[in-house]
Amino acid sequence: MSLRFIFGRGGSGKTTYCLEEISKQVLDDGTSPIILLVPEQYTFESEKRLSNYLKKDPYLRARVLSFKTLSNIVFSQVGGLTDININASGRSMMIYKALEGVSEDLEIFSKAASQPGFIGTIADMISELKQYSISHESLENIAGEVQSETLKLKLQDISKIYANYENILHENYIDSQDLLASLADKIESCNYFDNAIIYIDEFTGFTPNQYRVIKSLLHKAAEVNVTLTLDNNLVKTYNKTDVFSRTKFTEEKLKKLCLESGVRIKPEISLNASKIKRFEGNKELEHLERNYYSYPYKIYEEETESIAIKEFSNLYSEVEQIAKEIVFLVRDKKARYRDITVVTRDLNRYDFLVQSIFNEYEIPNFIDSKKEAKSNPIIVLIIAALEMQNRRYNYETMFRYLKSGLLGISIEDISLIENYVLANGIKGKRWFEEKWNYRVYHKLNEDENDYEIDIINRVNEIKDLIIKPIIKLQEKLKGKNKGKNKAKDICKYIYEFLLDINIPNTIQIMIDKFKENNEIDLANQYAQVWEIVVDILDQIVEIMGEDTINLDKFIKVISIGFDEYELATVPPSLDQVLVSSVDRMKNPNTKHLYLMGTTDGIFPLISKDDGILNDSDRKNLGDNGVEVDIDSKTKTFEEQFLVYRALTSTKCSLTVTYPIADHEGKTLRPSIIVSRLKKIFPNIKNTSYLSDVKYCSSEEIVENITTKAPVFNELIKAIKEFEEEKYIDSVWLDAYKYFIQNDDYYIRAKNIIEGLNYTNQVKQIESEKIRALYDNKIFSVSRLEKYAQCPFAYFIQYGLKAKERKEFEFTPPDFGTFVHNILDKFSKQLSKDNLDWREITDEYIVEKVTIIVDDLIAKIPGYILQSSARYKYLAYRLRNMLVSAISIISNQIKKGSFDPADYEVEFGGKGKYPPIKIVLENGEEINLIGQIDRVDMFEDGQEKYIRIVDYKSGNKDMNLTDVYHGLQLQLLVYLDAILESAKYNDGDINPAAILYFKIDDPIIKSNEDKEDDSIREEILKKLKMKGLVLKDSNIIRKMDNTLPEGEKATSLVIPASINKDGTISKNTSGVNEEEFSILRKYVKHTIKELSKNMLEGHIGIAPYKTKESTSCDFCSFATICLFDSTFKDNSYRIINKKSQDEIINKMRGEVE
Repeated sequence: MSLRFIFGRGGSGKTTYCLEEISKQVLDDGTSPIILLVPEQYTFESEKRLSNYLKKDPYLRARVLSFKTLSNIVFSQVGGLTDININASGRSMMIYKALEGVSEDLEIFSKAASQPGFIGTIADMISELKQYSISHESLENIAGEVQSETLKLKLQDISKIYANYENILHENYIDSQDLLASLADKIESCNYFDNAIIYIDEFTGFTPNQYRVIKSLLHKAAEVNVTLTLDNNLVKTYNKTDVFSRTKFTEEKLKKLCLESGVRIKPEISLNASKIKRFEGNKELEHLERNYYSYPYKIYEEETESIAIKEFSNLYSEVEQIAKEIVFLVRDKKARYRDITVVTRDLNRYDFLVQSIFNEYEIPNFIDSKKEAKSNPIIVLIIAALEMQNRRYNYETMFRYLKSGLLGISIEDISLIENYVLANGIKGKRWFEEKWNYRVYHKLNEDENDYEIDIINRVNEIKDLIIKPIIKLQEKLKGKNKGKNKAKDICKYIYEFLLDINIPNTIQIMIDKFKENNEIDLANQYAQVWEIVVDILDQIVEIMGEDTINLDKFIKVISIGFDEYELATVPPSLDQVLVSSVDRMKNPNTKHLYLMGTTDGIFPLISKDDGILNDSDRKNLGDNGVEVDIDSKTKTFEEQFLVYRALTSTKCSLTVTYPIADHEGKTLRPSIIVSRLKKIFPNIKNTSYLSDVKYCSSEEIVENITTKAPVFNELIKAIKEFEEEKYIDSVWLDAYKYFIQNDDYYIRAKNIIEGLNYTNQVKQIESEKIRALYDNKIFSVSRLEKYAQCPFAYFIQYGLKAKERKEFEFTPPDFGTFVHNILDKFSKQLSKDNLDWREITDEYIVEKVTIIVDDLIAKIPGYILQSSARYKYLAYRLRNMLVSAISIISNQIKKGSFDPADYEVEFGGKGKYPPIKIVLENGEEINLIGQIDRVDMFEDGQEKYIRIVDYKSGNKDMNLTDVYHGLQLQLLVYLDAILESAKYNDGDINPAAILYFKIDDPIIKSNEDKEDDSIREEILKKLKMKGLVLKDSNIIRKMDNTLPEGEKATSLVIPASINKDGTISKNTSGVNEEEFSILRKYVKHTIKELSKNMLEGHIGIAPYKTKESTSCDFCSFATICLFDSTFKDNSYRIINKKSQDEIINKMRGEVE
């Protein structure tokens, strides 16, 4: 019975000393075991190192154990493993059950108990209490002694949850934490450790339970050796600011334990006397180890070769440079990958980047991190299937399930049904309808065509395939007891469901495919996940199988279980770079260490005071003689030891790197480590990579050649620079020759040269092909305006027929279509009732609009305006808006002598008028189709005057600059068509106006004193028509009879004003008869030009830009054309607004 300490600073050879002693001891005549006891995460590496030392172990005496494997040996020999040992997942699920049982009795945690993450927090708290041998009874007693009322309530609540957890646990199970607690007593009855020689290595401290185990081992073993990282150990006082404070505290604790137990302490072994083995021949690293935490420190005056600091603009460039240097180390310095370790304090920030970049640089690597099991598609599918009912089969849940990739349904079919579901807002019970008959295209005036019917039929086939196993599962889950089932039955239903959808076979196929593709890590992950699923279901059956539970609580339980599982990864080879977090780092062969992400607050890590027990609570407990885990401040101080370990873990070189910005571009500051190194090593190599590296010579380029993928990327950069600078180094020409002869890179290398002349501008399409695309030269006027905005956008939309994905929402175009339909039907209803606009009353308008709106909404299955209370209210608002708008239209007509002559006047298609024919210069004929919302007419003897009215849902006015550039043609084309139509040509016919009427129900600011007539006038003013009128005072008065004689007046109907002397005011938006003629001629001229360009195949990316907007602002195809005004050949067509006179003069010059 004895204890011996083996002291030494970092790198002094403590582990090597132990292994050398073990290798000698196995050869003596003894048979008692020799044990190397290490932390769980170090067992693999320790076993590997021990096997290298043991050339011969005839009696297989030497073993590497952790406290967990040690307990398995003891309990298998003396008994105690008959109860089921629950893992972390089972513990969390059991704590949830315990919490549910006492939730109504909680005081301070009553609200927090239902919050996400609380189960994990309370599980950690109970685990800590068990580690420190604090029972729930003890906790209750402590609560009665503390002064803080808040702490008292906390401890009482924790005690209630803890007690209930223990009651449930000890019915049939045992917690792994309890195994350690009772292990010390069991060791007394275990003869395995009789006269054993034990080496305890790689620990900095122990929990109370572990101290009790060590105490028992001291009584049984012949000798216990404990290695501790310490300096000369002359200062015996414990000071938490000391970098070795934790290990000094551990030493004192073990000595005290020996004193109490009568165990002899043998003379210590100090490895600090001689030079530290790890740093033999490396003065810089030795100086660093001696001086980093020395006060005052000694400055290293010489140039440094082995230690470097490197600064980067972001995390990506940081990892990429490390990858480059690893390639150079292995290729040029003859290092082995296993000699290199890359560590960081926050591996989560770096693991994905490291994996992708290291793979690109062909660096074999093992990232020592565990992946969450819950993000695996198998678990995502299970949770989604369970959540469907509670989430009313909403889009997110259904397509999380469908997009798991495990259902055997093609991506094309899933995309098809996804588009259909989104367009029709399908959720809830609608998923279970026998057949979906919702429209693919919600067109109010068109019936389904054969193509649409085919899509609906295919969607129904996919839906039936999807929903059949779901119906089966949901029927089972309904339960007979108000939606509740026994937990074991739900587990059974889930397993049967997974069999129904063939998951085990699908997983096996995926695993086989991963193995074929040498994706061993993924194959292992999927194999583990299936085992995890089965294990979770088994544990739920064991823990709460007979409990009756609703589905919502079951989902919480199984989710909590999945949260605790992580997917282990196995190192794929022996020669690989280890990538690890600092606290898990263990690579004794490290010759070259990269410490990355060394930023302020990350390393050393500033611990947060955010547990159930805060720092104040822990101090309070300590003052009452209760030992719990250290507070956040102490943890932050103890980070210094991790810094020490990181800086002293390499034999040949140390490179400290840091980025100055994170993934989001937020500024990062370098860690105190960086500034400390600069003070100790004033001549340290400090390199900044904030700007792109420029190679000055061929030699530099050759020196920086790495592997194929990154060199190819560098080649692309060099060729781009050649385009600007007209110079390229011969090395890059040689590189290009290599890649052009390489089968894997041939096509890409060829594309580089072609890319030299790349422009996003598109070539003119052959005339025959473009004619085939554009529907036999039939165009709508609105489409011509689209072409004038940008030929490429027009080509994508109308040539290639690209469409945006339709989602279940009421968009501005939907609003416009709806309003036009109602106005058209209302106008026709007037004719049917033999009424005109001058006769109708407000009551008539309300009655008819209500009937028309209700009929239209009911006409289409699943129409959006009847889908929910929100949209039904929107329909109500739209009805009111239309009532208001129609009332205003009636009022406007009553004020003048113009009467509606026709509605929804359609040219071409199924309209009653033929298309508008335009003959191009080459004799080719095109047909324009379109629809006029309303044509008004006034007859003055033989003279007829025509007014065109277009209904708009937004603000719209006539802009002659836009007319000049082809952006606003519709009203003038329609006017010209009407003026030339045979129907109206039985006398002289003249243009009176082209106007826009906004459909709206404006809000008028009012007060109690305002009369109804005044409010009515405000509304008329807001909804006054805009556009162009004929500058003829007589015709203007015929459009608004209310304009008084002999005084200045402004119309409330049209954009016109009359001066006192009867002349037309300059504020009138109008033109004279000759100017109307010029406008008509110019529009025809523009249509010919646009049509000619279109039919010649001009589809250039040529958006316009005005002072207010561009045609790119709301374009859906920006990601296709990639227009950028900073790129070559990318420029806007600038449209500067001109005065009306300037524009008309320019038009006159072009048409006369």
